Amino acid sequence: MKQNSTLLHLENVWKIYKMGEVEVPALRGVTVNIKKGDFVVIIGASGSGKSTMMNLIGCLDMPSKGTIILKNQDISKLSESDLATLRGSTIGFIFQHYNLIPSISAFENVMLPLEFLEVDEKKAIERTKKILDIVGLSDKSHHLPTQLSGGQQQRVSIARSLVGNPEIILADEPTGALDSVTGRQILDMLHKLWKEEGKTIIMVTHDLKLAKYAHTRIELQDGKILSINQKSEVG
Repeated sequence: MKQNSTLLHLENVWKIYKMGEVEVPALRGVTVNIKKGDFVVIIGASGSGKSTMMNLIGCLDMPSKGTIILKNQDISKLSESDLATLRGSTIGFIFQHYNLIPSISAFENVMLPLEFLEVDEKKAIERTKKILDIVGLSDKSHHLPTQLSGGQQQRVSIARSLVGNPEIILADEPTGALDSVTGRQILDMLHKLWKEEGKTIIMVTHDLKLAKYAHTRIELQDGKILSINQKSEVG
C-alpha cells in the first residue's frame, strides 16, 4: 500500500565546496519531493552531483544554502545528537563496497546499528536473526565478511540497513561491485522490500539500466536536476 505523504523535501538546495579561493558548486538549486513508499533512482554521469545529493539526503552533510526537511524536521536546526538519532532511526544505508567490519561476524555486523540505538539485547538478537533469515543468510550468520562472496556481503549490508526498521533505504551504487547476475538478485531484493514491506527506496547510480526498477527517476547534470519522471503505473 503506497503512501502519499512527503517524507523528504529539498528546497533550493546548494552545496558549494571551497577550493582555496575558488568556490565550486556541486549542487545548484535542487528542489525535490520524495514521498513515503516511493522507489526513487537518482542517475547521472560522474561529476553530476549524485554523491553530494546522496550525502545530503542521508543527513551526512549539510547544504550550503537551501533547506532539507526530513520527517517534518529541518535538519539544519537539529543538534548533532538529535540529527544522529533521526538519521539512525529513519535511514538505512547500503554502500557499493559493503562497509562491513572485517573482524566481526555477519551477525555482529547486522546487529551493530541496534547497539547504537540502545535496543534491548534480547530483542536485538531476535531482530537480527529475523533479518538474516529475510535476506537468506541464516546459515552464514557466524561467518566473517572475508568468508562470504560479494553478493553475500551485500546481503549482509542490506540486512544491516534493515535491522533498525528504517523508513528509507538509501543505496549508493548497490550493485557496482557485483557481477550482473548477483546485481540483479540484489535489485530484486530491493524491489521486493519496496513492494512488500512498503520501504521508501532511494538508489543512486550511474547505470541507466537500473532505472527501470524505480518508480521515480531523477536525472542530474552539472549539479542541477535535468528531469524528474514517474511511471504512470506502479509495476
